[in-house]
Amino acid sequence: MTLKTLSILPALIAAASVYADTPNIIFIMADDLGYGDVSCYNPDSKIPTPNMDRLASQGRRFTDAHSPSGVCTPTRYGVLTGRYAWRSRLKSGVLGGYSPPLIEKGRATVASLLKQKGYRTACIGKWHLGLGWQRIDKKKAAGDPKHNASGIDHGKPLTAGPLTLGFDYFFGCSASWDMPPYAWIENDSLIESDLVPTKKKANGFGRAGLKSKKMKPESALPELTAKAISYIKNTTAEHKDKPFFLYFPLPSPHTPVAPNEGFLGKSKAGKYGDFVFETDWVVGEVMKAIDDAGITADTLLIVTSDNGPERHMIKRKSEFKHFSAAEFRGCKRDNWEGGHRVPFIARWPGRINPATTSDEIICLTDLTATAAAITGIGLPKDCAEDSHNILPALLGTPLTQPIREATVHHSSKGKFAIRQGKWVLLDHPGSGGNRYDAQTGEVQLYDLQTDASEENNVHDQNPEIVSRLKSLLEKYKKSGRSRP
Repeated sequence: MTLKTLSILPALIAAASVYADTPNIIFIMADDLGYGDVSCYNPDSKIPTPNMDRLASQGRRFTDAHSPSGVCTPTRYGVLTGRYAWRSRLKSGVLGGYSPPLIEKGRATVASLLKQKGYRTACIGKWHLGLGWQRIDKKKAAGDPKHNASGIDHGKPLTAGPLTLGFDYFFGCSASWDMPPYAWIENDSLIESDLVPTKKKANGFGRAGLKSKKMKPESALPELTAKAISYIKNTTAEHKDKPFFLYFPLPSPHTPVAPNEGFLGKSKAGKYGDFVFETDWVVGEVMKAIDDAGITADTLLIVTSDNGPERHMIKRKSEFKHFSAAEFRGCKRDNWEGGHRVPFIARWPGRINPATTSDEIICLTDLTATAAAITGIGLPKDCAEDSHNILPALLGTPLTQPIREATVHHSSKGKFAIRQGKWVLLDHPGSGGNRYDAQTGEVQLYDLQTDASEENNVHDQNPEIVSRLKSLLEKYKKSGRSRP
């Protein structure tokens, strides 16, 4: 344990002991929602987001929050386990709808930990972490396990889904809404048995694959929102003596960009902007459900995104003058700020001061340690290795040192970057994800305090900082953890 860690330990312990409680926790995570899409983050946004703006007025808005990866599967692994996904078998890219489970058997999740405190737990939405599909013939391997249904028995129960990782209830889709199968799963079984093969250009979703006859791209948000509202209402009524944890990972505004009719034309950023507006509507419906259930004061509500916006934001810049990544460079898949700096808004009436902001550097992996601190759960050594307790930042507790010593970023191609204070080091040339015409040096160092757009690579002028950050990154890789 370092002297720096010891210096902040009293504040962390005080926050954990004074505020130990059992609030309901609702974690809404949008898919590919950009920092600049939300109007309370970007005054020049061409997309109205009245509900997220209202949430920010009632809680705290973090301006330096980050996903642990530039793509979705690794972020979801990090959110639920408190561990960077590059420590798992997934070294780059994402899973598909039929991929084997990524979360290791026996690994604690935020859901399994909260169950120790008597929480009811539910996941409603996009899973994208592998489900343990059973095969018709176990000796026969499927073709492409990511998207190919060959050899899969869709009638058999799933063997490694959310129910095996601490969740009492699951309703949602296997992976991204542009990955088959296009059908709803409830608990450990597909609801629909009418799956038919569809071609890429005919199904409206994206990839070719099996689809329920009644499923449409526009089905996702209304059905998932109805399930979430029903869960909040029913679990509150039926289990008044038990708090609940609702993990609500939305499939929007990820492709297919499919806003429902009532949301068309509501933004000035095309169909994508309308889809973000519908995503904001979901947040409003959850806020209303919390109010209607009479649990507003007893609920910590967090809204964030799994990574930066998709690269079609480049077209939106020219066509609508809308900047989905705000002033930041890059987008989804990249290690530049646009790939992983995300909106993060938290409300907990009576505990989090309304209409406040925080510039504390936080990461979505921090959910596990923070939930543990709130509820008084002790974290085992082999659990949440990259999760830090951000409760002091949520509550506005004064700190003499940053909560995180440093934060590791990871791109879609498996490249590493590390952030400490105002400095960010990209230990590779280019973005680490998407291809761009502009070239960069083999190593990139940016001072985000003076160069938020990462235009001026200053690694040559600061060799000692480059060396220090490289050493710290290697230490985190080799030690198997970044949390003391």
